[in-house]
Amino acid sequence: MTVETPKKLRLAFMGTPEFAVPALRALHAAGHEIVAVYSQPPRRAGRGKKLSPSPVQKVAEQLGIEVRVPVSLKSKEAQAEFSALDLDAAVVAAYGLILPQAILDAPKMGCLNIHGSLLPRWRGAAPVQRAILAGDEDTGITIMQMEAGLDTGPMLLKSITSVAEKTTGELTEELARAGADLMVQYLASPGDYPPEVQDDALATYAKKITKEEARVNFDQPASAVLQQIRAFNPVPGAFFEFGGDRFRIHAAKPVNVSGRAGILLDDHITIACSEGAIKPTLIQKAGRPKLTLAEFLNGTQIPVGTSLQ
Repeated sequence: MTVETPKKLRLAFMGTPEFAVPALRALHAAGHEIVAVYSQPPRRAGRGKKLSPSPVQKVAEQLGIEVRVPVSLKSKEAQAEFSALDLDAAVVAAYGLILPQAILDAPKMGCLNIHGSLLPRWRGAAPVQRAILAGDEDTGITIMQMEAGLDTGPMLLKSITSVAEKTTGELTEELARAGADLMVQYLASPGDYPPEVQDDALATYAKKITKEEARVNFDQPASAVLQQIRAFNPVPGAFFEFGGDRFRIHAAKPVNVSGRAGILLDDHITIACSEGAIKPTLIQKAGRPKLTLAEFLNGTQIPVGTSLQ
């Protein structure tokens, strides 16, 4: 019996954050010809505000792949340059730029997206955070054919991941690895996965996270507060304010006591919610390092009865 060798494709890769890095590495390791990587332009970061390339750009340069960082793909020049690559497909993972129709149509197989949810649930910018905030038991990865709508294209392949008690950081890393494997699997034999049209009636929208959303709302059950803390870990960090300072809660546990929502119930930072309470286990004052609760209490005291709403 002859085993057919998977075809090696001529690809462009389009991605920016750490989430996209495993897919770039996996496609390169699978032997596909990645002729160009597109990423968001370098941003100013750090204390010196120096221009810093994206995680995807850094890895692409390490792999010796040409990197392009256009501000937009709307110009005819940018579209002509993309079309001239003569691609079999473009693989997209959290790129961050809108792809005009001319870009979507240029590759022979079109543009294929690695999306961090089980579509049509959580279309949009923040699917991982929204899944945690909503208390979803499961989420996952969808490989989809891109079209002009926001994450509305036909679904090609899916994998399911348990949300459990994971933070956004932990879940994103897990989904990134799953997405990389799933894209390699799809490209090895795309004819085995017929497209499935999404049911728009089941769609939900994962709008972009705002910093103000990360303010802890204690006027909800402790279970929802814990979801909020996990959803905003590592960024922007769920927080409360006291004495003019901002305190981020990076981890917490439920406590089976009750009180008026937002009130500090004891000198161990037990904070009442509308149902039950929570106790931070990893906390950070703005501009300071993260501390365990014991370390935090050595240097900071918040009076019992203080409202942290």
